[in-house]
Amino acid sequence: MATKADSILKNQSGMALVVALIMIIVLTLIALASSFTSIFEIKLSGTKRASTDAFYAADAGISQIITTTENFNLNSYDANTQTYTPFSDSANATPNPTNVVATITYVSTQSGPPRGAGFSAGGNLGYAYYQIQSVGKDQQSSLSPASTATIQEEVVRLLPAQP
Repeated sequence: MATKADSILKNQSGMALVVALIMIIVLTLIALASSFTSIFEIKLSGTKRASTDAFYAADAGISQIITTTENFNLNSYDANTQTYTPFSDSANATPNPTNVVATITYVSTQSGPPRGAGFSAGGNLGYAYYQIQSVGKDQQSSLSPASTATIQEEVVRLLPAQP
């Protein structure tokens, strides 16, 4: 004869409730994991956008400086440091794209034609070497440390020969 304990163990009337609760817990964990993954991906794409915006701002600063020939007039440069900041000079008409911080440095230690440029060594030209540094920042970022990008470029100015 079956005892009362055996009949309780064979009774499966509450098993559906236990299985349903386990399934709800598993589905809740899957939903939470996908939610955290989505939030992480959104933050990651925002950071990527901010760094891309900073890079393009710095690149726009370089392009703006190179297209204005007044930026390479040595009379505007600081005599001690041989540097010039074109966007902070009120006399200069160079527009400042996206508030870029840029510095041009006259490199007086280099002379002669640039290597591999196809110019003859003697030639009737003079050469002036400049190094441009442009720092762009993300303008619309809500991130606490704003993204910045620094681009450095070397420019050679061809000068007419001295008589």
